[in-house]
Amino acid sequence: MAHTAMSGNGTTAGDDPLQTAVWRLRSRACWADAAALLPPDSPGAALQRAMLLVERCLYTERGWADAEDALRTAEALAHTDEERGAAACERGQLAYAATLHGVRDRVDEARAALGRAAALIPPGAAARALLDFRRGLLAENLSRSPQAARAAYRRAHAGATAHADPLLLSFTWRHLAGLALRDGELTEARHGFAESLRIREELGYLVGTAPALVSLADTEEEPAASRLREEARRLFRLLGGVPTWLAAQLAPPAAGPATA
Repeated sequence: MAHTAMSGNGTTAGDDPLQTAVWRLRSRACWADAAALLPPDSPGAALQRAMLLVERCLYTERGWADAEDALRTAEALAHTDEERGAAACERGQLAYAATLHGVRDRVDEARAALGRAAALIPPGAAARALLDFRRGLLAENLSRSPQAARAAYRRAHAGATAHADPLLLSFTWRHLAGLALRDGELTEARHGFAESLRIREELGYLVGTAPALVSLADTEEEPAASRLREEARRLFRLLGGVPTWLAAQLAPPAAGPATA
């Protein structure tokens, strides 16, 4: 299912006009409006609606009930292994987001759902790359296992390359770069963050551009770092404070104690 991948359709010229409209709204943090454009009664559209509303939870820390309802509908309409696997992948992502944001500890549910997805989505399938990426998120941010995360991100990166999924590539570049930065590999990190930003700007993925700018700023010297952060602040304000978790990183540094 293309709609269950990070990129979805609508990111390139010549795509279905409906998918183009959905992408434009999604990229501007209008997930509910994007979901409202989709027909409610087909498995593919139901999965895409669930994906949009789960993504809204991750970026805004709200809309949990709407995402749960959309996910139940997608699960009920799924008939093939591919559809059931995609729905399980979204179930795992919703549980991951709820745990990450401290709404409720659903880490066991996240692991179980992603495990079900792995049993249903065959290796080499387009949806497998997204699944590998999400397993990397779980390993990095909840299990605190950077080695397992790196392996999962590399599998996802290879899959996204093979299936020409540029938006997912922007995520794998970004997270591999984050692990490189943690290991002190500044040049590798800078390259990965720059690639992530380049792709997001080319796609017009506005909601993901501010985080990419902040990450790249962490690898740059002044005055370039300050310019990148200021551009990130501008986009953050433009989108009404989304992603919510970026606020702390964009807050001006606290004034230090007087030294004289």
